[in-house]
Amino acid sequence: MIDLAQDPTRAIELCRAAEERLAATVADLDDDDLRAPSRLPDWSVGHVLTHLASNADGHARRVEGALRGEGLGKYAGGAQQRRDEIEGGAHRPAVEVLAGLRASRARLLELFETAEAAGWPHGELLGGEAYPVTACPAHRLREVERHHVDLGLSYTGADWSQDYVDWDLRVLLATLPDRLSPPDQRSLMAWVAGRGVVDPGWTLSPWG
Repeated sequence: MIDLAQDPTRAIELCRAAEERLAATVADLDDDDLRAPSRLPDWSVGHVLTHLASNADGHARRVEGALRGEGLGKYAGGAQQRRDEIEGGAHRPAVEVLAGLRASRARLLELFETAEAAGWPHGELLGGEAYPVTACPAHRLREVERHHVDLGLSYTGADWSQDYVDWDLRVLLATLPDRLSPPDQRSLMAWVAGRGVVDPGWTLSPWG
């Protein structure tokens, strides 16, 4: 199993392919398509695409900062900036949203390649985030793969690459105890151990 958070070279390859699949899905969307609800509560397709562009800009900020020796977080204004950018940009015409996503994606992939060629200088910097800069390609891959599904269009979990699943499924499974409602951890543990059944009353809060 490849730990993509520690293998930026492979993560970049997978991320580029995932970005291309996303681009193909959204290429012909119009204003009505972007106003349609996504699979995320209270978010339209436009919200999801705007978030993906903003997320790309955030990762680019981190990588660009590391190339200069600066440890920067994804958003200078923190979580509030993230919320404002999503809500402020989600209602734009489709042509603007899609152009912004293309530009942000292209800039980020270019920076990934620059950092890779330079050997990821200062890649250990955290900048207040939970993972180092070298893990940005893996975390961007996660955003693209999950939110591509969240669009509620033609892409599903069945389309995820196996390397991505091998990495992120293990990460996701570790979050189950804290996301389970009601918090019946003993029953969950029995089921995971093959000694129980799924309770139809269980729900899981979204993660990521």
